[in-house]
Amino acid sequence: MVNTSKHIMVTKASGEMEAFEPIKLLRSLNRAGANEQIAHQILLDIEPSLSNGISTRKIYKKALSLLRQKMKGSAIRYRIKDALMELGDSGHPFEIFTGEIYKHLGYSVETAIVVEGKSITHEMDVIATSQGTQQLIECKYSKLQGKYISIQVPLYVYSRVNDIIAYRSKQEKYKNFSFTAGVVTNTRFSPDCIKYASDYGINLLSWDYPEGKSLREIIQKENILPITLLSTLNQHEKKSLISHDIVTCEQLVKNSTMLSEIGLSQRKIQTVRIELDVLMQTKR
Repeated sequence: MVNTSKHIMVTKASGEMEAFEPIKLLRSLNRAGANEQIAHQILLDIEPSLSNGISTRKIYKKALSLLRQKMKGSAIRYRIKDALMELGDSGHPFEIFTGEIYKHLGYSVETAIVVEGKSITHEMDVIATSQGTQQLIECKYSKLQGKYISIQVPLYVYSRVNDIIAYRSKQEKYKNFSFTAGVVTNTRFSPDCIKYASDYGINLLSWDYPEGKSLREIIQKENILPITLLSTLNQHEKKSLISHDIVTCEQLVKNSTMLSEIGLSQRKIQTVRIELDVLMQTKR
């Protein structure tokens, strides 16, 4: 390794100056997914651009950007499906994630809301409303790869939604509204589910369905990334954010004060923000 950077003084987030330490950058790159060879190459690429007073934020942002380039921008995105399955044991974080998807699609969104039906009350996971249309959505979350949603789910959802529609269609507030049932899952639907949904107008959204507008394709197009992708956060920190309904990187960018509220140091917050910047700027 060359040593052109050994006398460089850098500016920390606090404004203090300290000597640039290559080992700290190498460790950060390792945590972000780089092997030793790639990490050392990135250090060599960065060293010529270092100058006295350069901010550590600028250094780390450039380093992570180079890492994404060297790994063809897909190193983290390759893990999106796994990251969804790391949102937790309950289905609630996936409901929040689904709500974020529908916001990107132009809907106003309510999550985990109890609504009146003609016969009984129902808890709907997501209600998405836009221009006189309303989707009443059940979310089915699984931590198991390859799991299929059975026909019982759309049968059950269709019955519940019809009861809600029977009530809402009589209210002045929803005059001239059209209503549809929907089911969203991070796994797959059985062929029976798809056939039944097609016959009865139920909107299905899964990891790979419908073709061209699947969950995977929407996530990639809209850059809706789960926070479980972040390599700069440990499991405890991710769980703390999820417990506050922060489940996407975009939400965390908009609510970055949560990082200090869950106890992160200013140094670590800076590292997380740099990774967020790179992720949010890199689209497939």
